Amino acid sequence: MKRDVRLIFERGAPGRRTAALPNSGVPGCEPPPARMLRRRPPALPEVAEVELVRHYTALARRSHGVDDGFYPLGSCTMKYSPRRNERAAEMFSGLHPLQDERTAQGALEALWRLERSLCALTGMDAFTLQPAAGAHGELLGLMLMRAWHAHNGETGRNVVIVPDSAHGTNPASAAMAGYRVREIKSGDDGRVDLGALRQAAGDDVAGMMLTNPNTLGLFETDILGIADVVHGAGGLMYCDGANLNAVMGIARPGDMGFDIVHVNVHKTLSAPHGGGGPGAGPVGVKRFLEPYLPVPAVREAGGVFSLDYGRERSVGRVKAFYGNFAVLVKALAYILTLGADGLKEASEHAVLNANYVLNGLKDVYRPAAEGPCMHECVLSADPLAPFGVRALDVAKALIDEGVHPPTIYFPLIVKEALMIEPTETETKETLDAFIEAMRGIAKQARDDPESLRSAPHTAPVGRLDETGAARKPVLRAQPPEEEG
Repeated sequence: MKRDVRLIFERGAPGRRTAALPNSGVPGCEPPPARMLRRRPPALPEVAEVELVRHYTALARRSHGVDDGFYPLGSCTMKYSPRRNERAAEMFSGLHPLQDERTAQGALEALWRLERSLCALTGMDAFTLQPAAGAHGELLGLMLMRAWHAHNGETGRNVVIVPDSAHGTNPASAAMAGYRVREIKSGDDGRVDLGALRQAAGDDVAGMMLTNPNTLGLFETDILGIADVVHGAGGLMYCDGANLNAVMGIARPGDMGFDIVHVNVHKTLSAPHGGGGPGAGPVGVKRFLEPYLPVPAVREAGGVFSLDYGRERSVGRVKAFYGNFAVLVKALAYILTLGADGLKEASEHAVLNANYVLNGLKDVYRPAAEGPCMHECVLSADPLAPFGVRALDVAKALIDEGVHPPTIYFPLIVKEALMIEPTETETKETLDAFIEAMRGIAKQARDDPESLRSAPHTAPVGRLDETGAARKPVLRAQPPEEEG
């Protein structure tokens, strides 16, 4: 029997239901006014319960997550999320965000403790937990930067410096915050070129956005010098904390000269962000920027926790209530489970795993930079170009191996880039199997390149028109009644 891949609207039959409940005997309410009623009933599928369950189970099996197999998506830190963290978040499921804070002391204490933990982890003095994701945190950080400069009468600072290796959200966030972006080229070693930075750092610079380790998986060894240049020009240093998984418990952004940092707790501290969310991107700042943070802030006095709206220079609220609470609880559970030593060990293992992969593949795929990497390695599939094979083909072939493809074509400064982040949660056996698969694909590129260019062969869906899917996405199936 072939696998059924029909839409839910194509299943069932008229009159079929998932359940038939008896009359409750409760009197009905008055019907709404006629002007509020639909002109015709909604076009809902009419299916039996078993059809409904089988349909969504089949859809779930067509997805790939960390629970299914290896997921080395570079820069996304798709680590395994312990089930205990999910249960910790469920403990608060009965709370309502509008209930009296006196009846939500446990929730407020959890937020307060997470803020303190993030301060210790990053070397910052204060945090807000409101941002919904990393890019949201970036926008808030730039709003804080603008507010601080405006308070000091520095309204002419309208430029943000961004390296050419930056995440794409950095220049996008800067533009959204009303800044002009001044890009600087990386040096031959893949790190920030101090000479280029000095030329870019003028009196119109509001700050610099920098990821450390950067997107090539390299630690910015001149980070203190970089901070001195930017601060000397009157700007602030913003740390894109997307790669914090490489340095937890080892190095802190606050000690590197950063004034602002966001932390992607939805990947670094449990609850990986595959599937689009939900996420959380808390923002930490040095003491001089604390007055500008969003309200409310969680305060503690004598063991009692409350919400404080008294920040007079606050840029305002950036998220409903106090952020994505369940994600924040998972992050706190992760921190408390591992402790300081465990967080450091996690980063050490993440770096070890990435270098193990790098050394297993560097003779087949060209490394983007010389020497060891941090939590992720960036390789180039360009050595396969003479056989007509590109990074996209390698990624598609990995699907046939039961592996989620790594990030490809990023960072943009690496030709045919393959960005691989194994995280600390993968075993040596998993990494060995991945290395073997990647080496096998390289051999296949030489022996049978055409089969790679048509991969994947075992997935429910083969090659898609990716340009068409991006520019003209079909995001909603039309029920039969709505067709045409």
